[in-house]
Amino acid sequence: MSLHNLSPKEGSIRKNKRVGRGEGSGRGGTSTRGHKGAKSRSGYSRKIGFEGGQMPLQRRVPKFGFRNFNRVEYAGVNIDVLQKLVDDKKIKGDVTPEILRENGLVGKKDLVKILGRGELSAKLKVTAHKFSKTAAAAIEAAGGSTENVE
Repeated sequence: MSLHNLSPKEGSIRKNKRVGRGEGSGRGGTSTRGHKGAKSRSGYSRKIGFEGGQMPLQRRVPKFGFRNFNRVEYAGVNIDVLQKLVDDKKIKGDVTPEILRENGLVGKKDLVKILGRGELSAKLKVTAHKFSKTAAAAIEAAGGSTENVE
C-alpha cells in the first residue's frame, strides 16, 4: 500500500456540494443563485407557461369559437356494429349499454346513442340513451324494439 493508491472510506465524502455555508466553502454569498431577480429569492416557483415576461403562448394565440358547457356528449354505436356482434355470437336478443361496455364499444360513463349506418337483420331489443330516426326505423323493420334509458 502506497500513498498513490489510498482512497477515502466509502460514504465519508459528500457527492453534493452544500451551498450557502459561508465564504470559505467557495459557495457562500449568492449561493450559486446569481444576483437579484426572482430566481435568486427564496420561495420562487415559476408559473406553468411563464416565458420570462414575454407574452405567454396561450395568450398570444387567437381564440375563436364557442363551447357549450351544457352540451351532452353521446358515444355513437352504429347498427352494423350490432349486426357484427350478433354474427360473432357476442350478443343474443338484448342490447344494453352494459353489454356494449363489456364488448369495449363505449366507455364506463358514456351515454349511448344508436346510429343508423349499415344493415340490421337480427331481431334485437335495444336499450340506449338515444336513437337516431334511421336507427330506430331499421331496428323496428328487423322486428326488434327500442327502449330509452332515462
